[in-house]
Amino acid sequence: MLHLKSTLGNCRGSALPLTVAITLSLLLIFAGISEYFRLLIVAQGVRDTMQTAVITVVNDNYDDVYHSVREGYSGAYQPVADTFEESLDYSDIYAIMGEILELTYEDGTYIQYTSQGEMEFKIWDLDVDIENAPIASGDIESERFIVTSTIELEVPVSFGGALLPSMTITLKTSAGYTPKF
Repeated sequence: MLHLKSTLGNCRGSALPLTVAITLSLLLIFAGISEYFRLLIVAQGVRDTMQTAVITVVNDNYDDVYHSVREGYSGAYQPVADTFEESLDYSDIYAIMGEILELTYEDGTYIQYTSQGEMEFKIWDLDVDIENAPIASGDIESERFIVTSTIELEVPVSFGGALLPSMTITLKTSAGYTPKF
């Protein structure tokens, strides 16, 4: 009985399970934060690439936006006979993004793979809306040539294996011209 009391009274090594539990908890929290930042970086990179592609579409319309015949009106129009007709250049945003991000087209979606052959992310459902400014409307707010685009992005979550669903979000970007004079 005396030996049992001395064994129970001895507290040497009792902090080891607590230390292991705290260490595992901190590793789990760090892994969760790291995965969150990975998802954030991927979404930001895709959004920035789409913004670059949208700016390219706006730049492709530059030749019509400031046509010399109209003396600087901001709408994308071309003179035809005695009137003006809308003249918009629709660039291939998927092609621009595919070139920058090295995307692969599969079953209606564009996918980027890691060096190990796993899916990094996929994008689909691109919607581009070009809002042409009217010819000499006099309304400063409506005198903007604007290109707005949205796209769906899916990034698989690698934290927790197959237990967690993929992150699916809608990304939206916009770019445009505003006349200075």
